[in-house]
Amino acid sequence: MNLPQRLRTSTLLTKGGLAAAFLLIAALTAFVSYYKLRDFFLQYNVTSLPGLAIVGSPTAVLNEQGTPIPNTPVPIVSTGPEPRPWDGASRVTVLVMGLDYGDWSTDRLGPSRTDTMILLTLDPLTMSAGIMNIPRDLWVDVPDFGYYKINMAYYLGELNNLPDGGPGMAIKTVESVLGVPIDYYAQVDFTAFEKFIDDIGGIQLDINQEIKVDPLGKHNTVILKPGKQMVTGPVALAYARARYTDGGDFDRGARQRQVIMAIRDRVLDPSLFPELITKAPELYNELSSGIHTNMTLDQAIQLAWLVKSIPSENIQQGGIAPPEQVLFAKSPDGTQDILKPVPDKIRQLRDQIFGFPSSISPLSSQLDAAGLMKTEGARILVMNATTVEGLATRTQQYLISQGAQNVTTGNADKISVTSQIIDYTGKPYTRRYLVDLMKINQYNIYYQPNPSSAVDVTIILGSDWANNNPMP
Repeated sequence: MNLPQRLRTSTLLTKGGLAAAFLLIAALTAFVSYYKLRDFFLQYNVTSLPGLAIVGSPTAVLNEQGTPIPNTPVPIVSTGPEPRPWDGASRVTVLVMGLDYGDWSTDRLGPSRTDTMILLTLDPLTMSAGIMNIPRDLWVDVPDFGYYKINMAYYLGELNNLPDGGPGMAIKTVESVLGVPIDYYAQVDFTAFEKFIDDIGGIQLDINQEIKVDPLGKHNTVILKPGKQMVTGPVALAYARARYTDGGDFDRGARQRQVIMAIRDRVLDPSLFPELITKAPELYNELSSGIHTNMTLDQAIQLAWLVKSIPSENIQQGGIAPPEQVLFAKSPDGTQDILKPVPDKIRQLRDQIFGFPSSISPLSSQLDAAGLMKTEGARILVMNATTVEGLATRTQQYLISQGAQNVTTGNADKISVTSQIIDYTGKPYTRRYLVDLMKINQYNIYYQPNPSSAVDVTIILGSDWANNNPMP
């Protein structure tokens, strides 16, 4: 089934941003090449990174003749969110971001928003890693600003000229949502991504179904057929940011993770090492001008050695997606289509991908689904949206027999084929129990926050429930 048009419309209005994580692993590999040839780089003064490159990167110390002085301490100039020092043994977490292409490719006013957020984690003790996509429409509490879509956190940090800017506010917001400390951020530009892929001879993708992709520019649409194939940088970017599929942004997240792994496989292919070394100066220049991060070069080099040593089977992947971790909903003012997070489920996904001990609450582990539903004491309104007389009353009695404590009935204004659930006050256990009990479709679950609502949850009974239900 296609995603609801309301969500797809909002996500299709932009041309999509680069998932900056694509280049992070590749960039680290290039840094390793740089490290091996550091003396070569110092002789050619390549370490003075151009433009807004890698924040906090070392710059060679020169003598009066302008020649680098060997074996001298390297000064570090750092701006942006202050990174946590890495001891080489602790878990490292990196927030990688891509800005909305539509924001900086048009005449839109104001700072950019993030179109893509991916959280990477590396654990040197277990030699494992995790890759987790965070959808741009996730409705969250941005610290000090209130509730917005998560893609607005970067925008608000930039707009208000906060000391740590957009990256700092994005980090704070993701930390509050996922409950994990974030050590570094990285942001990668489109051109750097495309050029790097081309410089390493493309990447191999295993396409599972035909897909139309549109590289940047006009009149260059590409149809990718199923099967394994080598693709260029522009095609790889277009494949990663395509949204015209049934799963919208959620399909896109899976493709982004596929591209990440394809880049990793390519740059760690031993047959490519001689070429990487040969091209190290060129690759480093391209990546340093297209990656913005609070990592120092030395830190990046350390992480590179760690990344290349983690086996593929030790890399867990996933993304926040419906119906488990989020629900389709409207913002409180009714103007935006949002994704309402289900905190317990998001934390469970985090634990699964990052290898954390389970964070399920003691209450959740002690009670079954019906017991958890009872603890919330939700006020439930059952609305009959069918022509079957008495359906709401029968359903009321059935729900009470299943443990619901406060159930009222009424008639809907119009007939509905499908049943729906609307949560007004945030009752996750009640909502989950009703969804499982009544087999409500994942795309018919809504969250419409209204603290003054007379009921907590409304069930709209459709013809599907009238024709197929377990009631006696």
